[in-house]
Amino acid sequence: MTFLAYKRCVRTALACVLMLSVGVTQVAAAPAQVITPQELQAAIRHASQTREQQRAGIVSFLSTPQAARAMQMAKVDAGMVKNAVSELNEEELAQLSAKAAKAQADFAAGRLSDRDLLWVLVAIAALILIIVAVR
Repeated sequence: MTFLAYKRCVRTALACVLMLSVGVTQVAAAPAQVITPQELQAAIRHASQTREQQRAGIVSFLSTPQAARAMQMAKVDAGMVKNAVSELNEEELAQLSAKAAKAQADFAAGRLSDRDLLWVLVAIAALILIIVAVR
């Protein structure tokens, strides 16, 4: 074997070793599974329960006698509004749920009059219908 052939052989071997070392470090550096199936299932279950609680809170708020009276005065179909709640996305549902809970708490504490509560109810019902109609 000549010196040039030996030099080529050494270069080829060195190149193979370097390529293997880069490949091994990339495989070793690859992240492990980020989330287990059980964790994913628990997260989905939690999101579903949260959504259902928020939906139930809004429907409960819209089912009060004051809400029925407000929607009747505004000539808004209460059944249509309650059905439209299910079509809201998570962000819209969370925002309206928080507003409905705050309005109920303020009314219970006496910080809102009947008239104020009626305006809030009509605004929430109109917002729900607008959001669903835009889609």
